[in-house]
Amino acid sequence: MRYQILFTALLSGSFFMANAQAKPEDTEVWDPIPKVVTPGESFRDAPSDAIILFNGKNLDEWVQVDDQSAAKWDVNGNILTVNKKYGNIETKRKFTNYQLHLEWRVPADITGTGQARGNSGVFLASIGKGDAGYELQVLDSYNNKTYVNGMAGSIYKQAIPLANPGRKPGKWQTYDVVWTAPTFNDDGTVKTKARVTVFFNGVLVENNFELWGPTLYIGKPAYKQHGPASIKLQAHGDKSEPLSYRNIWVREL
Repeated sequence: MRYQILFTALLSGSFFMANAQAKPEDTEVWDPIPKVVTPGESFRDAPSDAIILFNGKNLDEWVQVDDQSAAKWDVNGNILTVNKKYGNIETKRKFTNYQLHLEWRVPADITGTGQARGNSGVFLASIGKGDAGYELQVLDSYNNKTYVNGMAGSIYKQAIPLANPGRKPGKWQTYDVVWTAPTFNDDGTVKTKARVTVFFNGVLVENNFELWGPTLYIGKPAYKQHGPASIKLQAHGDKSEPLSYRNIWVREL
């Protein structure tokens, strides 16, 4: 017991001596200095370093997925409305890691049930034509029963949202997303998987979720090597009234 007390005292003495010799500036970091970013007036407004993908005026930042021609969805009154006749659109620019903000609205007079009720999707990385990529589901989830890994806020067929903060049809909804793209080794194998955090109407619904691969309607996901990718908006083939988007911006990370 006597030796244990002596040993403890020696350790305590060493600790206090070491800290007495340390200085506050030993743990102060002064460089590199983070860049100055001017925030928007509200969380919806784009900060000074954002790339504006849709400001209500035109679709200059977008193309049709199938043939890369100018995007042909409908722009009216600062609102972008899906035109199902022309199919999916995607950004001209390609991204790796980013912060994304966008707002979407299901028509107030929406009809249909389940997946046929205002269906669209935000593909956080578009890696091919059609619905190839990693989809954050867009759907009316207000009193609309469907499979929970396909409701609004889900990573389609992979991640169930942690909550359902969906508003009534006719109300604007917001997604704020942090996307970390997958990385690959030289031989094409996965080095790090994709990860995503999603706030839906200000509520955390996906918390740094690690994706299993691109999202699929049928089958099990599997990664295939790719580089920077566009952000894609889906023109889903269901018969319900098309939904709308507005105020889309992205910050590269």
